[in-house]
Amino acid sequence: MAKMKKESPSSSSNSTTKPENLKNQHRKEKKKRIFWKKKINQVEKRVHKDSKVVVELPPKTPQEVSSNWKVLQKLLQQKAANLNSALTAPNTYSKKKHTVRDDKTVPQISVPNGTEKKLTSKLPAQGLGCAGVIRSEKSMQVKNSQQAQEAGKHQRSSQMGNREKKQGDIKHKRRKLEEQVATTPVDIWFDDVDPDDIEAALGPEAAKVARENLGIKDQRAQQLAEHALVKKDAFEGLTRAVAIDCEMVGVGPTGEDSILARVSVVNLFGKCIYDKYVKPTEKVTDYRTAVSGIRPEHLKKGEDFKTVQKEVADLLRGRILVGHALRNDLKILLLDHPKKKIRDTQRYKPFKQQVKSGRPSLKLLCEKLLNVKVQTSEHSSVQDAQAAMRLYTMVKKQWEASLKEIPKAKKE
Repeated sequence: MAKMKKESPSSSSNSTTKPENLKNQHRKEKKKRIFWKKKINQVEKRVHKDSKVVVELPPKTPQEVSSNWKVLQKLLQQKAANLNSALTAPNTYSKKKHTVRDDKTVPQISVPNGTEKKLTSKLPAQGLGCAGVIRSEKSMQVKNSQQAQEAGKHQRSSQMGNREKKQGDIKHKRRKLEEQVATTPVDIWFDDVDPDDIEAALGPEAAKVARENLGIKDQRAQQLAEHALVKKDAFEGLTRAVAIDCEMVGVGPTGEDSILARVSVVNLFGKCIYDKYVKPTEKVTDYRTAVSGIRPEHLKKGEDFKTVQKEVADLLRGRILVGHALRNDLKILLLDHPKKKIRDTQRYKPFKQQVKSGRPSLKLLCEKLLNVKVQTSEHSSVQDAQAAMRLYTMVKKQWEASLKEIPKAKKE
């Protein structure tokens, strides 16, 4: 009985403590539930916020990829069209919204399955995260902008080219009109008047036109040229140096091929020692009278080609040969001459430097260096040979000295 009595207070205490412990446990459990609910709510909010930024991975099925690619091509075409319209009409203001504005947002498209997915690039799906997709989209946008800029530049350059062409056409038309105005011949209606009187009254240009209409050569120009090119009362025979010039006429169906028509040779003082016309060996299709001065009646009285060739070869043998573009004259004569004894005014370097031309014409050299006008109308082989000889004699000492220095330099 005593034992039982001793155990009774403990049992009574347990009975009293059990309800209190249960209440505490219930409270703790409630607190835990509330705490974890708050935590879960916070996590859900965070996940919801992050889900707005998160971009889905690229499509895996080929249907999704093809649909995305088609939509991307349409967007690119729209962008290029908008840029082109903006370039062609810069003053107009358009209120249309662009399809893609921000780099972050990606337009959504409809997939055959019925779900909406965000547009992605054409890169493979494996090994790509959200950052990789965003980077690829940015790179695509940069490439698209570069392509659009290049297209705009190309369009601008084409517009500028069209403007330049139009301006060039206008300038060309103006030049043609000016040339037509300049080349219109002066109407000289008093044909019986002496051209010298016309020159005294109206000037040399009107006199020149009057002489051309009457078929009279300008003797004064020839006299002035002869006075400058020929030494008066000089030796009229053969000299150590001679100058040659030839005139050609055209043969063949188009008249482009050339044959010899006239040969002239002058001595060191400009005196003519040989001047003969040559009978054509083929049918002449172009006399080139405006340049050569050759007419059909001249060739009818001419010598045979072989005779002229032999006579000219005898004249040139052992002598210094002077001329302008001598390779053409020797070629048409079917002759050769030692290179050491050729003095070509077209190839003389000091002449090229003075007139600033790689292949100066005889007319240019005479105007710049001799202050003499030659080849003003029809050419004369005698006058051309005289002009070449005068150019040579003007620098004869320097020319010959420079040729002597070349072998010395080679020996040293």
